[in-house]
Amino acid sequence: MNYKNLLVEIENKIAVVTINRPEKLNALNSETINELDAVFTELNNNENVFVIILTGSGKKAFVAGADISELSKLDEKSAKMFSEKGQKVFSNIETMEKPVIAAVNGYALGGGCEIALACNIRVASENAVFGQPEVNLGIIPGYGGTQRLTRLINSGRSAEYILTGDMIKADEALKIGLVNKIYTQSELLNKVKEMANKICSKGQFAVRMAMKAINIVDEVSDKEGQNYEASVFALCCLTEDFIEGTSAFLEKRKPTFKNK
Repeated sequence: MNYKNLLVEIENKIAVVTINRPEKLNALNSETINELDAVFTELNNNENVFVIILTGSGKKAFVAGADISELSKLDEKSAKMFSEKGQKVFSNIETMEKPVIAAVNGYALGGGCEIALACNIRVASENAVFGQPEVNLGIIPGYGGTQRLTRLINSGRSAEYILTGDMIKADEALKIGLVNKIYTQSELLNKVKEMANKICSKGQFAVRMAMKAINIVDEVSDKEGQNYEASVFALCCLTEDFIEGTSAFLEKRKPTFKNK
């Protein structure tokens, strides 16, 4: 499928989705949100894709926020629909069985920070800047930012950043656990692809089961989560990959997984 605001490349089981509105610093408008919904649904159903990387075009911005020209026209009814649509799309990204890695190559503000938060892993360039500056517009984050940021970095820090609108530079983002790693701008995408390739080399049934177990953490009690973990652990032990992985370890060789 062709997209107006997205570039999609698939190579070696890795899909790279690039938000491509450089003239708007990759700001999210309704059309781009709809395209993101479509592409992630498509990639989730593509058996030849194991890992998805999300990034932005250019060197200045990952996603600099929402399209303010659209925001300025919202009333109460349309604003609720606007928020709910973005929440649905970002929740679908967050709960996919395939890992999604954000390669944050610049400004990740407002909706840009929120979509990065919806990704399973965040890797940033040295010039990356995160933030939820919506209070400067008289609104709050509407695509899940109040919830995901609070769960990730704790309520005190989250409240500070959301209520002040202060920016979070890459080194601070690493310190507070907002990102996993930092690289130079020129290294970023290759380093993220290295991580994706490492994930692709594992047994993919186990990867999917791990994602399922991770994704229910906020929905169930600790006991229920551990019961679910035990159930999918048992399912992994029925696979050919389990036999191959344990045999390879005992035989001191690299495993060759068949993903079944």
